[in-house]
Amino acid sequence: MSSSTPEPTPLIEAPKSKLPLIIGIVVVAAIVIGGLAFFLTRDDESSELTKVSIGVVGADDPYWKTFQDAAREEGIDLEVKNFGDYNQPNPALSEGELDLNQFQHIIFLADYNVQNDDDLVALGSTATYPLGLYSSKYTSLDDIKAGETVIVPDDETNQARGLVLLQSKGLIELTDGGTPFSTVKEVDTVASKVKVRAVQASITASSLPDVAAAIINNDFVEDAGLKFEDALATDDPADPKALPYVNIFAVRAEDKDNATYKKLVEIFQTNEDVQQGVYETSGNTAELVKIPVEDLQKSLEDTEKQVKERQ
Repeated sequence: MSSSTPEPTPLIEAPKSKLPLIIGIVVVAAIVIGGLAFFLTRDDESSELTKVSIGVVGADDPYWKTFQDAAREEGIDLEVKNFGDYNQPNPALSEGELDLNQFQHIIFLADYNVQNDDDLVALGSTATYPLGLYSSKYTSLDDIKAGETVIVPDDETNQARGLVLLQSKGLIELTDGGTPFSTVKEVDTVASKVKVRAVQASITASSLPDVAAAIINNDFVEDAGLKFEDALATDDPADPKALPYVNIFAVRAEDKDNATYKKLVEIFQTNEDVQQGVYETSGNTAELVKIPVEDLQKSLEDTEKQVKERQ
């Protein structure tokens, strides 16, 4: 009798568990849902902010970032738009490209309004900055020789302020005695020690190698590698007569009661970090001021009348 070895019973493969797949799907779904929730939350947060644009000259100054952060904490998404020329922010504001601007003093705005038949208004004060006379050749006023040339900004308001400073230091004589509206035409060339030439404010600093000295606006001092303390002379920002030279926030007339814009003024005037940043950026020379808007507007209107009388 023959015997045979029985064939082995084939193994039946155990069904694979679907648990890892299910776990993977759950994890992926959780990631997707979490990410979607993050972006939705971020969008919701952004949509809750009030967007405002402000025009300035010198947006690289560190305090603007500080101001933006402080505004965001109050629900305002502030866009700071930089302009390289003083003559640009007011037309941009008037035409609706900006919500407000902050770069000018009262006299500058008054002159702009009259010359352009506009009605931009003051919304709040910031600071008064001393205007300085700088030189790359001399370290003393006494070193400036008779007959040399000194340059001033060509915009009428800063030009007048610079000329009055030059007269106060004995470098020139003005035939009108010196007013907020003096121009180079009022320089008495016979009685003056130096010649005066007006150039665009943004190139006064770069023109220093070619002249004895220059009146340079604060916005361009440090950009030119100069230090505020190196000024040969400055005017006094604390002088009561300096009100027309107070720098301001400006808005369109129809926005003078806008609560969000007023909130920005309040933040600027009361936030300690912003105020310290403004002071430091000016080389510790700014006179930080908080003047009632009614006084600012009255000064603006009075100055506008003076501009019109001179036309």
